[in-house]
Amino acid sequence: MKVVFIGSGNLATHLSLAMKGAGIEVVQVYSQTESHASLLANKLSCSYTTEPEFIVVDADVYIFSVKDSALLDLIHKIPQNKGLWLHTAGSVPMGVFEGYNDRYGVLYPLQTFSKNRDIDFSIVPVFIESNSAGDEAYLLSFAGKLTRQVISLSSEKRKHLHLAAVWACNFTNHMYLMASKILQEQSLSEAFLLPLIDETAAKVHQLSAREAQTGPAIRYDENIIEKHIELLSDPNMKELYRLISRNIHKESSNE
Repeated sequence: MKVVFIGSGNLATHLSLAMKGAGIEVVQVYSQTESHASLLANKLSCSYTTEPEFIVVDADVYIFSVKDSALLDLIHKIPQNKGLWLHTAGSVPMGVFEGYNDRYGVLYPLQTFSKNRDIDFSIVPVFIESNSAGDEAYLLSFAGKLTRQVISLSSEKRKHLHLAAVWACNFTNHMYLMASKILQEQSLSEAFLLPLIDETAAKVHQLSAREAQTGPAIRYDENIIEKHIELLSDPNMKELYRLISRNIHKESSNE
């Protein structure tokens, strides 16, 4: 099995290295930035190109792991071939490939990927979709070499899954940043929050998010809430604090 990676960012790096570790041969990396393409290609011991027209045409699978905005611009530049075209995006429909290639689908790993942060891919849920039953079965086997969790999911369901992931991961991490700014202003160590962050994440393995919720917003303790808001100098953070507190109280009241 031969794979070409179109893209060399965080997801492409983690996914391609996981494939290498699983014995899947990555034969080429494409990126418009040569330094990025060569760096990943060196890790994979494969060739690279910065020109779409030089992408090899005899691979079995072509994985498009690029920004959503770049995907449409790239598709029509890829040489025609008989391989299976896959993208890795959460909110892009499978049909984006329609009219460009006969075989296409989706390989979407639900995880956050950062540079210099190792991921155990065997526990990452991977969601697949294809325009044919034969390739769906092929994808089940292909993704099964990487992880124990392979799930067939439609484009419609996947975009809602991606939306939920943004709330659970991206917005949560942004809250860490807001907390970090507050601590930095007072010359307090961010490390003080790490046990709290760890326990907050660990609790939802045993409890529902509703059951795990704590804090003054549950009972809408206006005395504490207003004191906290007074401590914030940024109007946007004040507004965000109020909005989230009201929503926590609303959800807690719906029990």
